[in-house]
Amino acid sequence: MKRNFIASALLAAAFSAGAAGISSPSGNLVLNVSVNDSGTPTYSLSYKGKTLVADSRLGLVADEMGFADNFTISATDTMTVDRSWEPVWGEYSTVRDHFRELAVTFTGGEPSREMTVRFRVFDDGLGFRYELPRQDNANYLTLRDEATEFNFTADHKLFCIPGDYDTDEYLWSETSFSGLPGALASYTGHTESQRSGGNTIQTPLLLKTDGPVYVNLHEAALDGYPAMLIDVDSDTYSMRTNLVPDRLGVRAYLQLPFNTPWRTLIVSDDARDILASQLVLNLNEPCKIEDTSWIKPMKFVGVWWEMFTGRVKSWAYSDDYRAKPGVTDYTKIEPNGHHPANTENVKRYIDFAAAHGIDGVLVEGWNEGWEDWCSYKKNRQFLFDKPYPDFDLPLLRDYAASKGVKLVMHHETAANAVDYERQLERAFQFMKDNNYDAVKTGYVGAIIPRSEHHTSQWMVEHVRHVIERAAAYGIMVDSHEAPRPTGLCRTYPNWLAQESARGGEFESMGGNPPSHTCILPFTRLKGGPMDYTPGLFETRLSHYGEGKDSQAGTTLARQLALYLTMPSPMQMACDLPENYERFPDAFKFIEDVPVDWADSRYLEAEPNQYITVARRDKNSDDWYVGAITDHNARKATIDFSFLPEGVKYLATIYEDAPDADWKENPQAYRIRTVTVDSRTRLKQPLAPGGGTAMRITKK
Repeated sequence: MKRNFIASALLAAAFSAGAAGISSPSGNLVLNVSVNDSGTPTYSLSYKGKTLVADSRLGLVADEMGFADNFTISATDTMTVDRSWEPVWGEYSTVRDHFRELAVTFTGGEPSREMTVRFRVFDDGLGFRYELPRQDNANYLTLRDEATEFNFTADHKLFCIPGDYDTDEYLWSETSFSGLPGALASYTGHTESQRSGGNTIQTPLLLKTDGPVYVNLHEAALDGYPAMLIDVDSDTYSMRTNLVPDRLGVRAYLQLPFNTPWRTLIVSDDARDILASQLVLNLNEPCKIEDTSWIKPMKFVGVWWEMFTGRVKSWAYSDDYRAKPGVTDYTKIEPNGHHPANTENVKRYIDFAAAHGIDGVLVEGWNEGWEDWCSYKKNRQFLFDKPYPDFDLPLLRDYAASKGVKLVMHHETAANAVDYERQLERAFQFMKDNNYDAVKTGYVGAIIPRSEHHTSQWMVEHVRHVIERAAAYGIMVDSHEAPRPTGLCRTYPNWLAQESARGGEFESMGGNPPSHTCILPFTRLKGGPMDYTPGLFETRLSHYGEGKDSQAGTTLARQLALYLTMPSPMQMACDLPENYERFPDAFKFIEDVPVDWADSRYLEAEPNQYITVARRDKNSDDWYVGAITDHNARKATIDFSFLPEGVKYLATIYEDAPDADWKENPQAYRIRTVTVDSRTRLKQPLAPGGGTAMRITKK
């Protein structure tokens, strides 16, 4: 790791009793910090000479004392940092962490209070957090509010989803400050924005100015603190933090000293820079796991999609539980006959994975407790070391090992997080005893028995506890229905993926529009990788003959491209083995595509419309290219100048056929090969809702 620290008071653009400032290393971003006439701390941010965020309030409000007014600036400290670090996995083998830092200490009031706000200004954005040392009169705070504002200057375009304390699984709206009330009103059944008394949206969110300048607004290193939502004033273009409360309305219980998460603004006039930014990761602490050799990025298939397709399949072993609510011995309960997590079916998935070089097999519905898991007052408890009678775990464990395949554990808690913590050590030991080293966790439903929200302080701490204990057992985690990611995968790289957005499962529940995966990389993925579950080849659920008319908003070729445009070190090939066997030449790309990268180049991008990216495999000289579009057909411009000069490559192109269309002809694709080098410029047609994927190897 290369580090170069330079500390100098000369980096402060201005400092007096009431103001301080600093610029990014390039000088494009300029931060100013001051206190107003009421002693309220404020900041502003300009980009290339134009105000981006006007004077905006800073501060915290607690029962014991306030940290929002009657302050003066008592000290400043500045520093320039330029260092590099190597992720365990990711889009890049090396990440540069280059910023200028301004720490502003605010003091004042009776009794005396002290608060430091630490700002880091990168060439691609800003991060800042509150740091509260021990106070003379209070070392425990009951936090009621955070007063942080982001006051923008015009009616910018917004890409956002409704603010919700419990789920992120919404389609995205492309709207504006003035159009936001109407956009949120279109979400029927949404109630969380009404709780805050205004227009509330989630982070990560994206803004686009007329410049254009693109701004991703989010947070980094969320730990011991509630997740942040944003209240929006559509008339003044102002945004303010809305922290997720507990059931008593308290935002957080803090023991001092305490540092809040970072508030982050990724900024550029080039949309590609938003996608490439590593700012959120850079604001997280370095890896806390000393030996990471056991953390292995992977692809997997699973007993999962067949429960969504409309077939008569069930996660549950029995339909007879209501007649025998007191019976806990499942050998005495009549099986329902359509439980796919059974020994022979899982062996079929293991055989398929082994034949095609897929690392793992996820099995959902293997364990006791699924019979009424969605109900609030559950009659069955999930047990994480008790297989159903038709799931022969010792046999499957040994069979998978003999085939060189790993089984991936599934822990659905039905949001009973307290019970999961009670079972956690036993569950993880059970995994290690049976050769499992990866788990998919789930928290579907209302958090019981505490009536917490999914993104409250308590749940944030719960999920981090699960990740830490998993690391102690050498277990990798893919978490669903958890607080949205904030880059903690740098600190705990065993946290390979999360859901925390509307994923591929919704293709069976009305479908996701083609634009959906054209906005997620600009928003949700800036916090960390997503388990989106790409690889869907049969996009029409009517294929299964069960009356479902849902259709995925994608062509088959686009599904291959998602492995590049939606990067994750834990990628699923989500479809059924029999569907892949119908298209073996297309499935060859899923067999080949890596999930860990040495380098990434974003070639073209516009939020909600299109993305084209090239990535180099971490373990070879091969490059891969993925391009996707929204519902409009277009030609992607692929500039191969990322290739070394003077070297010929063979590009195998998986593309939409000329008559492909996501709705009318989604499975029309073709495969061709062309010779390319660093001077090649390719105009690649993309069908409506389509895409292309390429593997590029040396000739």
